[in-house]
Amino acid sequence: MLGAKVSIKYTKLFINNEFVDSVSGKKFASINPVDETVVAEVAEARMADIDKAVAAAKKAFARGSEWRSLQPAQRSALLNKLADLVERHVQEIASIMTLENGKPFAHAVGETQMAADTFRYYAGWCDKIQGQTIPTDDGSLVMTRKEPVGVAGQITPWNFPVLLYAIKLGPALAAGCPVVLKPAEQTPLCNLYLAALTKEAGFPPGVVNVVPGFGPTAGAALAEHPDVAKISFTGSVEVGKLIMKASGNSNLKRVTLELGGKSPLVIFDDVNVDKAAKIAHEAIFANSGQVCIAASRTYVHSKIYNEFVEKSRELALKRKVGDPFDAATEQGPQVEKDIFDRVVTYIEIGKKEGASLVTGGERIGNKGYFIQPTIFANVTDDMTIAKDEIFGPVQSILKFDTLEEVIERANKTTYGLAAGVLTNDITKAVKFAQAIESGSVWVNHYAATTLQAPFGGYKQSGIGRELGPEALDNYLETKTISIKL
Repeated sequence: MLGAKVSIKYTKLFINNEFVDSVSGKKFASINPVDETVVAEVAEARMADIDKAVAAAKKAFARGSEWRSLQPAQRSALLNKLADLVERHVQEIASIMTLENGKPFAHAVGETQMAADTFRYYAGWCDKIQGQTIPTDDGSLVMTRKEPVGVAGQITPWNFPVLLYAIKLGPALAAGCPVVLKPAEQTPLCNLYLAALTKEAGFPPGVVNVVPGFGPTAGAALAEHPDVAKISFTGSVEVGKLIMKASGNSNLKRVTLELGGKSPLVIFDDVNVDKAAKIAHEAIFANSGQVCIAASRTYVHSKIYNEFVEKSRELALKRKVGDPFDAATEQGPQVEKDIFDRVVTYIEIGKKEGASLVTGGERIGNKGYFIQPTIFANVTDDMTIAKDEIFGPVQSILKFDTLEEVIERANKTTYGLAAGVLTNDITKAVKFAQAIESGSVWVNHYAATTLQAPFGGYKQSGIGRELGPEALDNYLETKTISIKL
């Protein structure tokens, strides 16, 4: 398999279609979570670098510039070319992602293909961004025009670094906005590789800028910059609140936030328990549990509870954890030591608060950030592991008896990103889907996101929607033009 032998070509900041050193000359290490070795030293962006990147984007957005002069069909062609290049380099991109993220290589390949699909999807929207004509009482001609909002600042996470890059970049470019994107410091290399492809695709200078760095310096500078009109962030609730505050300091930025979750998956007693256990297993353990929509609260009807717990234990024991470049591996390491330590801490809290450890709970090996798939039973709503987002391979299984009871319990959280229900009773399914306070609800499957449908959260799980045509609205202003005839 390709993977570990891939060469690292791009480690500098990508500003104005060129790879450049940071102004300070500072660098930081990208760490392989499998063996804790350094993959590469990466240029670290700070405020001066953000200023340079924003200036390049602002110039690209100026009236009469090459980018502003492109017709929608030309923007579409560029996005389609970028999609072609991502597909052509899928092996290299996926290999770099696996090296710095720990994601199983086969999963990284799938994610990279989804990124190409995302660029292609938004390429199709470029010439379909339309205003409307509005009838009026006085007979004047009133029409609306959709225009790009301006320079967009984007801050992406490390858990799906290539897909989220495309989800952020695609609609912004389709709408006509130039972008300054700060990737997560854990996964800068795959994003820099993608940046090189935007230049190869033919995007004009300044349209796409990628500036790796840390949140308190590069991220804060981007959120506060007066020449950034729009900020889009995916990450934790705590940082999302800081982004929101910073975005109002120098100007009034439009803000899109896709934040955390503590998503419930409710399983009724009329289902096939084997199938239900498998759905719930993937819903929490996929991507080493490092998924914002992970079903980290598994509510199981009391009549099938014990059987479900046992089948879940069997699945966890069979789950292959190890080298992400091994085709048999289902689960790689946690992305970094801080995340690893956080998960281990929550496992200890679960034990202390009286949850029953069914299986797992231990580190695997003494090198790298591997954790056994962990299951807790007899979890109650007041336990910390049932309330906090752990972001790791920890399944909490709770017991319930009635539909109304479980709806109330599932909604008793500050999060509202996603939810799922498994049942053969369509009435129960629809009642649950209508009553649950979350941005996405899946019936008889889980985490089935699609490019065509909006994605985002209720409550503290975020503001606004990504994916689908709704994502374009994040990067567009509506202008009303009235003409007296």
